[in-house]
Amino acid sequence: MSLKNVISVFVLSGCLAVATVSCKSKVSDSDLKAKVENVVTTTPGVSVDVKDGVVTLSGTVSSESEREAIENSAKAADSKHIKSVVNNLVVAAPQIEINSNDADLTSKVVDATKDFPTVQTTVKDGVITVTGSVEQSRVQVLKQSLDALSPKRVDMSTLVIK
Repeated sequence: MSLKNVISVFVLSGCLAVATVSCKSKVSDSDLKAKVENVVTTTPGVSVDVKDGVVTLSGTVSSESEREAIENSAKAADSKHIKSVVNNLVVAAPQIEINSNDADLTSKVVDATKDFPTVQTTVKDGVITVTGSVEQSRVQVLKQSLDALSPKRVDMSTLVIK
């Protein structure tokens, strides 16, 4: 085989290799977007954008596990053509229920302050007002105990700290 034939074979092989790679089917961004949207439709408030095969997820979800599940579902929608997934989903802060029932709070405050004999409390309109005195080292424990009852507010402004 002459050098000219060897070069021709190499050139022909190179062209075939390039042609084979170039024939790989392309999926449009809009097709990818439709595929991903189809798998995330069960979660309201999640939006999908696709640019050059990169999927971007945006919106708010209720938990970290939901955030991860949506990302994994998006990747699996077309793992062959999706280059990557940018997960911009935000986990919403849990809503804290405020207890504004004075009778309920009053009964719970008695239990929460049983270890604080020098402290007195009153409850009005969901606000716990604390009076009396307490040692500096126990203020944080008292405050946490009362905050755990989920009142509108704990007013310790007139509490004497020793």
